[in-house]
Amino acid sequence: MDWDLSALYKTEELLDTDLQDAAQRAKSFESVCKGKLGALSANEFLEAIREYESINQVLGRVMTYAFLKFAQNSDNGGFYAKYQQEQTNIAENLLFFELEFNKLSKIKQEDLIASSPKYKFFLESLLEEKPYQLTQKEERILLKKEMTSASAFSRLFDEHFSRLKFSYEGKKLSEEEILSKLQDSSRDVRKKAASSFTKGLKPHQPLLGYIFNMIKADLASECDLRGYKNAEQPRHMDNKITQKSVDALIKTAEGSFDLVQGYYYKKAKLLGLETLYEYDRYAPLDDSKEVYDFESSKKIVLDAFKSFSPKFYDIAKKAFDEGWIDVLPKDRKRGGAFSHPATPNTHPYVLLNHTDTRRDLFTLAHELGHAIHQYLSSDVGYLGSDTPLTTSETASVFAEMLVFDYIKNTLKDKEKLSLYASKIEDIFSTLYRQINFTTFERAVHSHEGELDLNTFNKYWMQESKKMFGDSIKLSDDYKMWWSYIPHFIHSPFYCYAYSYGQLLVLALYGLYKQSDKEEFVKNYVSFLSAGGSQSPKELIKKFHFDIEDENFWKLGIGEIENLLEEFKGMSDA
Repeated sequence: MDWDLSALYKTEELLDTDLQDAAQRAKSFESVCKGKLGALSANEFLEAIREYESINQVLGRVMTYAFLKFAQNSDNGGFYAKYQQEQTNIAENLLFFELEFNKLSKIKQEDLIASSPKYKFFLESLLEEKPYQLTQKEERILLKKEMTSASAFSRLFDEHFSRLKFSYEGKKLSEEEILSKLQDSSRDVRKKAASSFTKGLKPHQPLLGYIFNMIKADLASECDLRGYKNAEQPRHMDNKITQKSVDALIKTAEGSFDLVQGYYYKKAKLLGLETLYEYDRYAPLDDSKEVYDFESSKKIVLDAFKSFSPKFYDIAKKAFDEGWIDVLPKDRKRGGAFSHPATPNTHPYVLLNHTDTRRDLFTLAHELGHAIHQYLSSDVGYLGSDTPLTTSETASVFAEMLVFDYIKNTLKDKEKLSLYASKIEDIFSTLYRQINFTTFERAVHSHEGELDLNTFNKYWMQESKKMFGDSIKLSDDYKMWWSYIPHFIHSPFYCYAYSYGQLLVLALYGLYKQSDKEEFVKNYVSFLSAGGSQSPKELIKKFHFDIEDENFWKLGIGEIENLLEEFKGMSDA
């Protein structure tokens, strides 16, 4: 149940050999091409960009190995930092390429783009970044300082949390283990777990607040240097979408918070509780001690994928059979879950912290959805396979829907009601909670100067109450729960991508249920296989949707309303 990293490197000597080779190739590439891109013929430029991609792919492979070792055990922080430094040194020799391409005449750029169809979207995306690029000397300074700026605080956050333990009934539990108890059928267990988590976080608040302030300050400095309009803009550019599209998403979601509140009022009645607290949000509606151990979860996911597409099944089976997945919580292992794309000439790697709950079943489906997407997009090459967060979250959430649809009709009435409740809560978590996270980040990053802990807490409660209204009572403990969310540290303004993916999936899933299944699967596989070689707007046009139209987002809200109606029908029966 551990990763097999041999697909990347069988020995660390081979890793160092690759790194040395990449360093020599990067120096050669710079000496041959720097200052000469404008004089290259179409064929020579194509050879140059292929070499540029190839060197970056080698660096990507090296850094994947180093990062996965660190994610598996935070004691490997020094090992990871060593290769980060080596990669930065080599990247200096490659820095000129994108800057120089953007300085070519418009006619030359158009000629080179036309002669390099595989790299068309990559090169067009470079041109969009031109107004925000600095001189090569300035870019080199920023590159050199990268390891000691935001990424350093990100590493500190990871190392700190991987060592954190929470006291619960005489035991020391990891973050994943204590949070999994918030899904227990016993209210006493949930309440104790929430209290334990808060008590465990509290002494670390000053450090976690400081880390967040430094992430905020670093992003503000970069935005000021590059001339971005606000702290969100670089994320929207990376995601290849517009501020208009994000604003339409947030407006649509916030306009339907009443669905969340109505559901939780209903849940309180079903649980026989006068008031729901934050630790009751994920309380199961039945008291069965349902266990989804890894082998059971694996079988369900494989069967669900097979019923949708044999291709999905085959890729997921490879993941299980060939050691793509690190499964169980371990001391000093990174919390949460992810699927790392690695490189097109290897395969993705999935990190889990499986604790045998139903939520872990859906986490497995979610991360394998990412892995399938990453694997399918390998044909577009290293530069084209880097998928924007918005469309990458589509693949993961769609996989969760496949599993939900697969198991819902295998359950008895009470279990089915509980499953529906769990799914609705997952959707709320993926859609509305991530909108809360985004508006919380907006408040934090627009705040003048550093925030004290009380201000972090105030913004967190302010945004959370918008979503829950009076349907859930947020205790004083909850005010500090912003401090464990890793996306705020690793990837500012990442979170709306989950909301984006959730609503897009609901719209797509509604289409899937109504359309020719074979044709839909064909289009969906094509959509995933394109990776990041087209914009999200163009990719979603395959399904005749416009992501900048508020009415499109309302299709997804309509699917939530349908689920809530089905849930209400079952609970009233």
